[in-house]
Amino acid sequence: MNNSVENTTLLFGESKKVYERLWNPWHGCQKISPGCLHCYVYRMDAQYERVSNSPTKNKTFDLPIRKRKNGSYFCPSGTLFWTCFTSDFLLDQCDEWRFEAWRMIRERRDCRFLFLTKRIERFMVNLPDDWGEGYDHVSVCVTCENQETADRRLPILKELPIKHKMIANEPLLSPIDMRRYLDKTIESVVVGGESGPEARICRYEWVLDIREQCMYSGVPFTFRQTGARFVKDGKLYRIPREIQHAQAKKAGIDIP
Repeated sequence: MNNSVENTTLLFGESKKVYERLWNPWHGCQKISPGCLHCYVYRMDAQYERVSNSPTKNKTFDLPIRKRKNGSYFCPSGTLFWTCFTSDFLLDQCDEWRFEAWRMIRERRDCRFLFLTKRIERFMVNLPDDWGEGYDHVSVCVTCENQETADRRLPILKELPIKHKMIANEPLLSPIDMRRYLDKTIESVVVGGESGPEARICRYEWVLDIREQCMYSGVPFTFRQTGARFVKDGKLYRIPREIQHAQAKKAGIDIP
């Protein structure tokens, strides 16, 4: 994902051109479940001998509220901020920093923010006092890679006061039955295999089964990437990183 890109996307039920920006207020995380085993952040950090399990605040921490000399925001109104993709926004070690992050998010109500988490049980920790039933401009996506993590995280997501809820089955490591959790409060489900040299297998039948669940429940579905080791019709395909997204798109199974 580029740090900055103008793109046409479908988000929150409307299609429009948006300015996207990657905002990582802090970097580093700690592994908590099977999906973390071959984390891409750890893999990238290893190349530069950077410590991954001890979070540090980034120099771009205040990116959403940075201003130009004329007083205007550096990131324009309508920007979609992909938030905290090199950590977990709800990481306990970053609780104090999250106070400040929420303050910036509240200030930029003219933009949109999306973050993924494996720690949805910590959502209410340090939540802004005016959160109420949720901010209109914030979307929360819970990741679950197998049945156990789905059954642990999705019931919590279902009960939380969040206006825009999403689910990501990435990396998809097994079949997942989510039918009991899919309803009109879930705005989208994204599925993808695992990338990297040690990637575990993702099977096409698992992807199609989740798609069927989404179709039955009326929930939009996106097959985002195949992963590096993809099994279809009993045959194992080793797919290079640069075409994993394109191969998923070619399947033509997305549900808008």
